[in-house]
Amino acid sequence: MASPIVAAAASLRFALRDAADAFKAETGLPLRLNFGSSGNLARQIRQGAPFELFLSADEEYALALARDGFTAGEGVRYALGQLVIFAPRGSPLGVDPVLSGLREALARGDIKRFAIANPDHAPYGRAAREALTRSGLWEALESRLVLGENISQAAQFTVSGSCEGGIIARSLAVAPRFSGLGKFVTISGELHRPLRQRMVLMTGAGKNARAFFNYLRGPAARKIFEANGFAGPGGTSGAE
Repeated sequence: MASPIVAAAASLRFALRDAADAFKAETGLPLRLNFGSSGNLARQIRQGAPFELFLSADEEYALALARDGFTAGEGVRYALGQLVIFAPRGSPLGVDPVLSGLREALARGDIKRFAIANPDHAPYGRAAREALTRSGLWEALESRLVLGENISQAAQFTVSGSCEGGIIARSLAVAPRFSGLGKFVTISGELHRPLRQRMVLMTGAGKNARAFFNYLRGPAARKIFEANGFAGPGGTSGAE
């Protein structure tokens, strides 16, 4: 029997691998993980992609699939994402929760390129646009933006040295691969709508995918998510 394919938001790139490894160590069941932007993954599901479990960075993608009959219920909220502003080593950008340092760097002319995920289909990109808009910085920054296809690619652009900074997921910023490459601060939640992340089983999901879904709802997975920069789900809701 082939291992189930789990479709997951790119913000879960490290956290879900840790969870899948722990799940396999406990159960012996392997999984295949497919990461991308939540919007693109939801579109692939609608087009017939053979995913059995979908972890979205924006619960609205998951709930829309449920409404249209692609899932076995509405699933559960598994985490709240957090947004950070990240400045790579040597950048003139100062980082702070309300983006004052970005405003000052823009005024000095120090920002030539700034990375975010594409807000058209990446929830963290949409939240970044909201934060920049509410801060009054979107228009000044828009022509300087470098858009990642998903938040993982935006993080790579941010730390590469080709950009003076970026807005990325805390779950990526705290990962060993990125955390030593610059400085970051969590952006105030008042600047963007909550990043409510939800997982749903597809109709016809097999027992292995269902077992992983249940594992991800448990305390061991919760600890893994929190260690990887996610906040608690803030009251899990939806069908069981």
